[in-house]
Order: sequence, then C-alpha cells, then structure tokens
Amino acid sequence: MSDKILVLDYKTGNVDSVVKSVKLLGYTPIFSFEKKKINEASKIIMPGQGAYNYAMDQLIKLDLVEFLKNKIHSENIPVLGVCVGMQILSSVGLEFKETKGLDLIPGTVKPLKKHPNKLPHLGWNSVKFTKEDKIFTDLKNNKDFYFIHGFYFDCENKDNILATTAYNNLFPSIIKSEKIYGFQFHPEKSLKNGIKILENFLKLR
Repeated sequence: MSDKILVLDYKTGNVDSVVKSVKLLGYTPIFSFEKKKINEASKIIMPGQGAYNYAMDQLIKLDLVEFLKNKIHSENIPVLGVCVGMQILSSVGLEFKETKGLDLIPGTVKPLKKHPNKLPHLGWNSVKFTKEDKIFTDLKNNKDFYFIHGFYFDCENKDNILATTAYNNLFPSIIKSEKIYGFQFHPEKSLKNGIKILENFLKLR
C-alpha cells in the first residue's frame, strides 16, 4: 500500500507487536526516529509502555518535540498514540514528577484511584463508545480491549473523549482531536477487535 506508516522509535517498550500488527494489515511500517523518515510519513503511530517522563525525555534527546508538533499541525495527518503514546499527547503528566507533554490534546495525565482494585490496571476491560467516529467502523460497542496502566488522561475538553472505561474511576480510553487519536489500551494485544480498530486508523485519510 502507498501509505507510509511511521512507527516512532523513541526507545519505549512494546513496539515489536505494533510493527507486526501493521504488517499483518498489509502495510509496510517504517520504524524510525530519523527526521527524514518522519517527514515522509503519511501517518504516525507512537506506541509505548512505561513512564511519561521517560518517554518525553527520549523525545527531547532526539530533538523531536517541536519537529513532531510542527509536522502534525502543518500537514494534519492521522496520528495514533498508544498507552504512554496516548498520554504524552497531553499538556502535562504527573507520573513521578510534573512533566510537560506534547500538548496536542489539552489535558493532564493523573494517577488512577488506588481502590477498590489494585494497580496497575492490567488485563481485559470493556470500552464504551460515547460518540460516533470512523474509528469504530464495523466494531460493536462495549467490547473488551487489553489494558496495562496506572495513570489516565484527564481531558480538559470533554468533547475530545470518544470512549470511556471504568477501573476504580471512569477514564477516557479513546480520545481524539482532529486527526489525532489516543488509545489507552493496546490494540496490538486486543485480538480481533484490536486489529480492527487499528485497521480503521490505518484507513483514515
């Protein structure tokens, strides 16, 4: 396929399964942090597992913060953040220390409540769609997806929330602003429904 899917290499975990899922769907992913490769991309996926401040530190070290923001804003291309990749779309994160994010979708990443269930939120949980969107094509509502996280994205503008999930507190599990999407769950680990929602993202124009 002609789309150039850039899977961003910014030294966070859980990348191989994202690359494999993109290949499974018939695309040729480019796994890179090079600005030349990013510039060629027609879609960007920011995967990741781990700490907010670590992810942002890697982007800073690679001199990619303003570069990514400029490309995304100027070209209005589809962007997908997964797990910590979703969280760093926010304005600020409060994990370990207060850290500035990419500020692509206004909000703050905060810790989930500690009770009644233990943290991190690990395993399968239902995702309730709260709005209509192309990302949900041929998907049924309230189906399970796979999560692993202890923090959540508190959106400043609730209109950015496409879906919610409950675990100790209700939190946004899918967010969107223009063509920028964030999934708190891991689509690449969510079997049939995960592959389908990833396919829907890859088909966006």
